[in-house]
Amino acid sequence: MSIQIDHQLREFIPHSVNEFPITYFHDELITLTDLAGPLHWHPDFEIASAVCGTLDYQVGGEHIVLQPGDSIFVNGNMLHGIKQLSGDVADPMPNIVFSGTLLAPESSTVYRKYVLPILRSDMLPFVVFRHDDPSLCEINRIINDIYKNMSEMQIGFELAVQRNINLIFEYLNYNFDLLSKTQSTRIQMNNQIRIQKMLLFIYENYGNDVTLRDIADAADVSRSEAGRCFQTYMGCSPIDALIDYRLQMAHQLLNEGAQSLKEISYACGFNSVNYFSRRFKLKYGFAPSIYAKMGK
Repeated sequence: MSIQIDHQLREFIPHSVNEFPITYFHDELITLTDLAGPLHWHPDFEIASAVCGTLDYQVGGEHIVLQPGDSIFVNGNMLHGIKQLSGDVADPMPNIVFSGTLLAPESSTVYRKYVLPILRSDMLPFVVFRHDDPSLCEINRIINDIYKNMSEMQIGFELAVQRNINLIFEYLNYNFDLLSKTQSTRIQMNNQIRIQKMLLFIYENYGNDVTLRDIADAADVSRSEAGRCFQTYMGCSPIDALIDYRLQMAHQLLNEGAQSLKEISYACGFNSVNYFSRRFKLKYGFAPSIYAKMGK
């Protein structure tokens, strides 16, 4: 299942809070152009793991490189995205997204004492569990056991999963003072909101004529501030982000094979087929006409 986001860049998570509020994903990267997922967020916690490739997990403005065997815990409401950096095939990247109510009801003492402090922490946007750290062997074993139980769904799997999630939160709470902290990510929440608004504008208007002023106006900031936000979160200018998204959409349309190059070019906001072809070749290594003939 590919990442599905709404008009606020919030990911749609298909689990029921009233039933068993955890969802297991895998093989998402293979459905994503360039093996990269868009920046998005959700109120739930997330745990993801690299299996065979090297992954770049972006949380806020930080990039965390995950080697095979590494896992990451991402706090709720954090803007994050994923890109595979190495490997000839898409990494399975097993991951779970779950509500804190999996541990206990929001009105309970357990939730207030052990879930809410993590969720509200200004200094804990993520925690990395390295595969080569002997002190984290048990946590990584627990995470893999969660994936196994969620995948197989044998009788009683819910009990095993809930037990393991509790063990992870025991670790987070007992070791909170020892965990690496990131002070800046949540302090710069306003910038996160700004980049969400500007990315949303790009996603909704990429097929139209769009200027830097238009993108900046979407977040009510100056053009220079828009540039700083994009450099922090995207590592590029707003216009480069716009062009990159147009090329991703063109890539998808070429896969569908229902439109001509000219139609795709104009549908994706390129007013020149030649310019579109040059940018496509620069990004993907071959012209869109060749890509279309390859039938990919």
